[in-house]
Amino acid sequence: MKDLVWLQLLLAAIVLSFSPVAGAQTAESEQQLQQLDINSADAAAIAATLDGVGMVKAQEIVAYREMFGHFRSVDELLAVQGIGAATLEKNRHRIVVIVQ
Repeated sequence: MKDLVWLQLLLAAIVLSFSPVAGAQTAESEQQLQQLDINSADAAAIAATLDGVGMVKAQEIVAYREMFGHFRSVDELLAVQGIGAATLEKNRHRIVVIVQ
């Protein structure tokens, strides 16, 4: 009887580990954790968070912000050398613009 209960618990754990609800919560949590304020992030944080943006492009973003002031919208990133529409769209959900 103990073996049957143990087997049921094992099967339940396996089913729950592959549950789409658990996966959706994890993906949502990762997305929330990977958002950054483009107006306050340093180059290292930008490079680590944005897909397709390495340290050189991240430094360009910071240099643009220092030269022209805070970004007023996510779309303003298109003015930064090396940031194109594809890169912006790939990362739009990760970028937050907080104007201070």
